[in-house]
Amino acid sequence: MRFAVAKKIVERAADFGIPAHDIVVDPLVMPIGAMATAGLQVFELVRKLRLELGVNTTCGASNISFGLPNRNGVNAAFLPMAIASGMTSAIMNPMHPIEMDAIRAANLLTNNDAHGSAWIKANKAPLAEGDAPEGARGGRGGRRRRRA
Repeated sequence: MRFAVAKKIVERAADFGIPAHDIVVDPLVMPIGAMATAGLQVFELVRKLRLELGVNTTCGASNISFGLPNRNGVNAAFLPMAIASGMTSAIMNPMHPIEMDAIRAANLLTNNDAHGSAWIKANKAPLAEGDAPEGARGGRGGRRRRRA
C-alpha cells in the first residue's frame, strides 16, 4: 500500500516535471516493540523505493525503538541497516555518539565516504599536549624561514 502511494506521487510529480531523484519519501517506520517485522518491512520498502522508483528516503529513526529500553542501541543497529537498504537520510539526534559512529561506519562500508575521510577524521587519535599535527610546520610557529 505504501509503495503504491509513493508510486502515484512520483507519477503525478513527473506530470509537473519533477524528477524522481528530487522526491523524498518517508516509508513510515513503525515501532519494533509493537510489530516484530517492522524493521524487515521498512528495509524491504526502502530498497524497493530506491530501486524501482529512484526516490530518496528519510525516516524518523527513533520510531523503530519507541517503547524499548536502550533506544540508542536499537537505533544504532537500525541506521546502518537502513543505509544498506538505500535510505538516503534520517531524522535523528546527532548528539548520540553510538548512532553517529554507526552511520559513519555504514557510510564507510557502503562507499558513501570517499576514501574514508569522515571515518578517519572522527576516529583519529587525539594529539598529546604539545605535539604538532602531522604535516604541520615545526619549530617556526608558522613563521617563514630566514634566508641566509
